Amino acid sequence: MSQNRREFIKSIGIGALGATTFSDLLADSAKKKLFFDISLAEWSLHKALFAKKITNMDFPEIARKQFDIGIVEYVNQFFKDKAKDTAYLNELLQRCKDNDIKNHLIMIDGEGGLGELDDSKRNQAVENHYKWVEAARYLGCKTIRVNAFGTGTAEEVAKAAIDGLGKLGEYAGKEKINVIVENHGGYSSDGQWLSGVMKQVGMKNVGTLPDFGNFCLERKKGSYDCVKEYDRYQGVKELMPYAKGVSAKSYDFDEDGNVIETDYLKIMKIVKDSGFKGIVGIEYEGSKTDEYEGIRKTKEMLERVGKMI
Repeated sequence: MSQNRREFIKSIGIGALGATTFSDLLADSAKKKLFFDISLAEWSLHKALFAKKITNMDFPEIARKQFDIGIVEYVNQFFKDKAKDTAYLNELLQRCKDNDIKNHLIMIDGEGGLGELDDSKRNQAVENHYKWVEAARYLGCKTIRVNAFGTGTAEEVAKAAIDGLGKLGEYAGKEKINVIVENHGGYSSDGQWLSGVMKQVGMKNVGTLPDFGNFCLERKKGSYDCVKEYDRYQGVKELMPYAKGVSAKSYDFDEDGNVIETDYLKIMKIVKDSGFKGIVGIEYEGSKTDEYEGIRKTKEMLERVGKMI
């Protein structure tokens, strides 16, 4: 055994165990089971999807064959007119069966804000989501992700969102579907605000989808640059008590494969300490790394960190 190896073994207090036992400990760590399951969010491939290089129908096979991921999260934008198309949904289900894929959730955009102050707009938004609740049930998903945005003061939008989420939650509950809100801009990116809304809604099937990167409260006018940001670690901690999923957002990586903008060890420890044992979805949204490579790097990061905590 080299001197450096002896020194290291001695330093961690297992010198008497011997090199063979030390190797066994390392092997055991490598085999450690994660406290969460990994899914793939379809938004990770949004560039390829918008460019029509791939389609929503291709997604289950790509998840399995390219990344060996067996759980998927759809984005309704990529099959917007198919919510009630049973022929389409049946084919999608067959693709899932062929690739041993479990459907987890559908992320819903473009159907209106559940925090709209105008009663008619808010009620219309609630009804617009009904078809996606039904599509989720048909596909075997447990959850839909919605938006609780509205225009008004924080208190006004909170009151409206409590009403909108409550109504949709009641409808979805009959179909045994969860309704969850992601920190997704505006008031929803304020962890205290969103957790407060959840507390007031008080329904078992209405919860949150904490996203590691969507904590921008205000953007520069005419730009995507964030000028006011909520602390992501505090935000995730506040949202975890209501979480029915987690969105592991990633943008850039250093030379060692670590996510640059988020301390994954710190944030995943927050997730674990909350008692969460559900599904963590990979959502790569960077531009410096190819989408496929970004997904692989994020998966490697999650697996590495998950075995460390």
